[in-house]
Amino acid sequence: MTRNIALKLMYVGTAYHGWQVQKRDVTVAETLEKALATVVCHPVKLTGAGRTDAGVHAETYIANFRTASSIPCDRIPLAVNTRLPDDIVVVKATEVSEGFNAIGSCLKKEYTYRIYNSRIRNAFYVDRAWFYPKPLDEAVMQAAADRFVGTHDFAAVRSVGTNVKSTVRTVHYFQIARSGDLIECRVCANGFLYNMVRAMVGTCVYAAEGKFPPEAVTEILENRNRTAAGPTVPPGGLYMTKLWYEEDVL
Repeated sequence: MTRNIALKLMYVGTAYHGWQVQKRDVTVAETLEKALATVVCHPVKLTGAGRTDAGVHAETYIANFRTASSIPCDRIPLAVNTRLPDDIVVVKATEVSEGFNAIGSCLKKEYTYRIYNSRIRNAFYVDRAWFYPKPLDEAVMQAAADRFVGTHDFAAVRSVGTNVKSTVRTVHYFQIARSGDLIECRVCANGFLYNMVRAMVGTCVYAAEGKFPPEAVTEILENRNRTAAGPTVPPGGLYMTKLWYEEDVL
């Protein structure tokens, strides 16, 4: 009898080419699948909560797999972590219902983008936050961020990558907060398009730079023109920070 196991994990994405298994590049999923296979003694195929890009991190991430192994769930994190590099950690394993799917069962997700806004860079934030030396007014950024909240067509803030049936998504909140030199941009939605968060942050930065007023974001979204929005900011500042499920996997 096979069991469906959900893993809660965290990882630093700097050394990896994103989550998804790829032919040539080292990825988080491939690294974790190989470690799990040695624990459960058969090949493992993981389904992840989302396709984080190369260099993107996850403070919280859920993946599930099926196994015929009888190893108790509380033993799985301890066993697999000894076989993983230090930058990937399995925190918890939970047996879930047959129909549970890490991406399909996810109700909403939160990503946090961190900007280190100072004239002098900080060595401890290399590949962990985007170093941005010009002053940024977080109040202007918030005014732009507010325009993204709600159900919209987000084609203007996506990169051409994976094919999707619809570019309409619902953003539940987009909060910008500063603590000293660190600006945190937290955005929650029912789903995200390829590079959507990084392009949304780039658009808020452009508004703070005065390239267009915050109110212009509404028109940018309506026109669905990617070149009118801000740039796709670097991946090292992006973290998956929160996930919502009906089953208790977190």
